[in-house]
Amino acid sequence: MKSADIHTHIQLRNILFATDFSHAANATAPYVASLAKGFGAKLYALHVRPPIINPMTPPESWPELEAAAEVVAERQRHQLLGTFAGIQLEVLIKEGDLWSNLRDAVEENKIDLIVIGTRGRSGISKFLLGSSAEEILREASCPVLTIGPHCQARSKPSGQFTRILMAADSSPDSAAAARYAISLAEEFQAHLILLHVIEEPKRGDQVRPGDLAESSTNLLRSLIPVGAELQFVPDYVVERGVTADKILEIAATHEADLIVLGVRRATGFPGAATHLPTSIAHRIVSHATCPVLTARG
Repeated sequence: MKSADIHTHIQLRNILFATDFSHAANATAPYVASLAKGFGAKLYALHVRPPIINPMTPPESWPELEAAAEVVAERQRHQLLGTFAGIQLEVLIKEGDLWSNLRDAVEENKIDLIVIGTRGRSGISKFLLGSSAEEILREASCPVLTIGPHCQARSKPSGQFTRILMAADSSPDSAAAARYAISLAEEFQAHLILLHVIEEPKRGDQVRPGDLAESSTNLLRSLIPVGAELQFVPDYVVERGVTADKILEIAATHEADLIVLGVRRATGFPGAATHLPTSIAHRIVSHATCPVLTARG
């Protein structure tokens, strides 16, 4: 029996919100609150600050610096408690490297979903400004909801999802991502659009376009399992073109307020996959006008 034959509703028991208290992170809060309330999840808010003490810091100044840092940390805790009033919340304030602290928090607290806001810049600036967010995107062991730099124009103040676009292929990662797309569509009573993009044929390919379209539609239909309790009949869309461009185009055309993608784990030497300028996931996160949820099999 195929895994899509029986519907298994996802469970979000523990959600991790990574925040630096920037405008991008603050814009993410409505989505965090909506998901935590909708799924009855416990929320962990993680802030990773630079080390207070470094080898160049005079020892006599340590107590004063630590006291000042604790004042700031207490103010940040109160801010988060106010932002997420009515939600079970635990604030985690750590020092050092963002990714290592986040990875540890995911493992220690059995996190089911990471939520981050990012500026998501591309080009040379990405190495300085976007590397942490994309490292999370590529390496995290659980799904990641990323609210990118262009989301604010179309973001709903309530953080609700009403039209969800799931971009699918035949990979296990795509099948895993479909579970999240379907469960979120059920939870928010959202309209679900399933998309498969057929890359332009290579020279010498003998497959007829009609055959590809029919096969792609069947693939999309197979992702909806028996027992799915969707409010609306899904739309099945098959397009030909460059994958990232088509996903962004269809998301805009259908006014999607969430894109769901299956992503593959990075391979090769550390950091190799995170900085590929042709990364489909990174391009979509960087340019989408709505949040993007990435998951892997």
